[in-house]
Order: sequence, then C-alpha cells, then structure tokens
Amino acid sequence: MMRRQTYMAKNGEVPRTWRVVDAEGQSLGRLAVDVATVLMGKHRPEYTPHVFCGDPVVVTNASKVVLTGKKAQQKVRKHYTGYISGLKTETYESVMQRRPETLIEDAVRRMLPKNRLGRVMMKNLKVYSGTDHPYADKGLKALNA
Repeated sequence: MMRRQTYMAKNGEVPRTWRVVDAEGQSLGRLAVDVATVLMGKHRPEYTPHVFCGDPVVVTNASKVVLTGKKAQQKVRKHYTGYISGLKTETYESVMQRRPETLIEDAVRRMLPKNRLGRVMMKNLKVYSGTDHPYADKGLKALNA
C-alpha cells in the first residue's frame, strides 16, 4: 500500500491572481467573508495555513456598501488613542460619510489570523470608495469567478 504525502505550499510557490469586487449593494459582513476567504487562500486546493497563498483583492465602491437594519445609527466603532481617557467612539453612519474604506478594512481584518501572516494578508487588500483604482493593468478577475 502506497502512502500519499500531504502537499504543503512554500512561499512564492503559489501563483497570484488579482481579484476585484464591486461592493455596491452588498452587505458589509457577507462581503467581508468572501474577501477574507480569498485573502487567506482557502478558495484554493493548495491552501496551507502557515504560508500566504491567497490572492490580492481590490474592493471598489466602498461608499455604497449596505448596512442592514439600524446598524448605521446604532453600531459604534471604537478607537483608543493611547492617552488617558482616549477612547474615541463614532457611529458607522459618520464613518461611512467620512472614510468608508475603514469599515470594510476593519471587518476583513477581524476575520483574518491575528499574527504576522494576517498582517501580510491585510497588505494585499486594497479598498477604494469609488470605481477608480490604479490596479487596472493587473489583469483583474471577478472575486467569485
């Protein structure tokens, strides 16, 4: 009987395919799940937990992402400045008006591993509030294709 070896990818061995997703009309959480899965590389058969084998993702139209129910008015984003009594709170509605990219970045970051590899994955996420981005020459494929 022949034993099969489990395939473990090595750094730089897995080819990268740039992905693009249009966030217009999509729910924030469901979008973040799809993006985090592709960033981690779990959509590939060569997935290896300790190696970055995901694809870079470009998210466009971040300002048109949808929050269901009353989340925009009730949900709060907290940030600690590092100073005494430096806890800053802001509703998702005001964050959406000021800088909508942060909502998607925060949602995806929380779904990734909390280690060095997670930070590498976050560097491969590019979020833009409009449709214009500088990665059109990368041969982008749709996220779910």
